[in-house]
Amino acid sequence: MPVPGEGECIPTPGLCSRLANIQAGEITECHIYRRLASFTRDPHNRSILLEMADEEYGHYQTLRQYTRQDFPPDLLRAASYAWLVRIFGLTFGVKLMERRESEAVATYRELAAFVPEAAAMVQEEEEHEELILAMLDEKSLRYVGSVVLGINDALVEFTGSLAGFTLALQDNRLIGAVGLIMGIAASLSMGASEYLSQKSEGSGNNPLTAAFYTGGAYVFTVVLLILPFFLMTDPLPAYAVTLAAAILIIVIFTFYTSVAKDLPFWRRFGEMAAISLGIAAISFVIGMLVRIYLNVDI
Repeated sequence: MPVPGEGECIPTPGLCSRLANIQAGEITECHIYRRLASFTRDPHNRSILLEMADEEYGHYQTLRQYTRQDFPPDLLRAASYAWLVRIFGLTFGVKLMERRESEAVATYRELAAFVPEAAAMVQEEEEHEELILAMLDEKSLRYVGSVVLGINDALVEFTGSLAGFTLALQDNRLIGAVGLIMGIAASLSMGASEYLSQKSEGSGNNPLTAAFYTGGAYVFTVVLLILPFFLMTDPLPAYAVTLAAAILIIVIFTFYTSVAKDLPFWRRFGEMAAISLGIAAISFVIGMLVRIYLNVDI
């Protein structure tokens, strides 16, 4: 089949509209990268984002030769990515964007027989952007292991502990108070353990910063888990809300780590959920046995 001339769209059914969609996505991503660069303080990361923006704009201009159309950027999508970056960090937002490039890469491969530039665009998408992403360096990612330690420990310990307290104590304010005291003490212990661990391992991370991330993640998780007991009066519904909060935390954090660290989402989510809910079920039974056989009645 002959190669189309400049300004002539691909004759294969469906490919022309897909090409237009990809072109619109390229200008939107160009806009997003430039927007992120405008409020990025690190000059190294800013230069990377501007380089990526120029690359996306180059793709847009190449595709424009075939679609003969201009597209405005999707400002709503750009704004949503900007907020995601403010909440979860720069590398998370950039890597989440790059996950959307798979459709473009597949289409570029299909177009390689018709568009001479497609092969080079595929190579840029698969190799050059991976190189750029590897250059991004964020403190939150360097210390993600410390955050994982704090969240995992809090989820496992407190979904279990609160299950036992719920059956044994049967008083929401008492359960919340005991949980809060226990959580603060445990967070200090976890922070100290992480400090000693980082200092002995010589990983290159600042031990105090690692301890802060671990302890802070632990306290944040504990507060979310015990909050229903301070806001509600019936222990069992409060614990049901706590379990729902635990699952939500697992979903959000697993999604964050799966994107930022290129890890499988469902396997990690299944592991964390199974461990936390399994221990909660065991602790619930233990609390029931304690209440029955030790005759605890508060």
